[in-house]
Amino acid sequence: MIAGYMAVMPANAWNWVAVWRRNYLAWKKIALAAVLGNLAEPMISLFALGFGLGIMIGRVEGTSYVAFLAAGMAAVSAMTSATYETIYSTFARMGGERTWEAMLCTQLTLGDIVLGELAWAGTKSLLAGTAITAVAATLGYAAWPSLLYALPIIALTGLAFASLAMIVTALAPNYDCLVFYQTLVLTPMLFLSGAVFPVSQMPGAFQQVSSLLPLAHSVDLIRSAMLGRPAESLGLHITTLCVYAVLPFFLSAALFRRRLMR
Repeated sequence: MIAGYMAVMPANAWNWVAVWRRNYLAWKKIALAAVLGNLAEPMISLFALGFGLGIMIGRVEGTSYVAFLAAGMAAVSAMTSATYETIYSTFARMGGERTWEAMLCTQLTLGDIVLGELAWAGTKSLLAGTAITAVAATLGYAAWPSLLYALPIIALTGLAFASLAMIVTALAPNYDCLVFYQTLVLTPMLFLSGAVFPVSQMPGAFQQVSSLLPLAHSVDLIRSAMLGRPAESLGLHITTLCVYAVLPFFLSAALFRRRLMR
């Protein structure tokens, strides 16, 4: 059993690059449409809620509501971009397109493929999150120098959510089931993680739930960086995101092995 599990782990530290490069070359053909699609929802939320509710709300936690929301939307864009890439594009490559089947005929192991998919999803989340932070900085709602601190957190956020979504991809029998993950997991997390309104305003029980969610840790770190504030509990936030990025990878590898051997 152990030997079988080790067989689906990455063969070495660089094979995943081939998977990443393959996905990049395919994405490059539709890059503009893909980027606009990933940015549409968070940008609409930023301008609609930021300038709409912002007029009524005023300042939140010592800053304008638009600046408060911009950091939340940067984290949300990383979350959604990585998740959608994993549960839809990766699902297609694993199933109907049979891309994984072709890759497994080469020297790549299943672990190499999963790691390459995670790295590619993290790359797309970095692009989406960077675009949101750049727009916020251009409009004066974030400090340009501090954005350099936000970029690694955006990438780590993407890896964490791609890793979680990889489990969903391994378990989902068809595309229809993927919608449940969006509506029952991602949407509640959006409202419980401080992206749209402060966690401190929620009931105590919801605050405790929020402390366990990866998006909440990402929002705290990105918001501190974009607003030029010192981050509280920096080690805890980073450790939590790393755990969400690493542990689901091993679980998804085992699940994919069981699925592909049926």
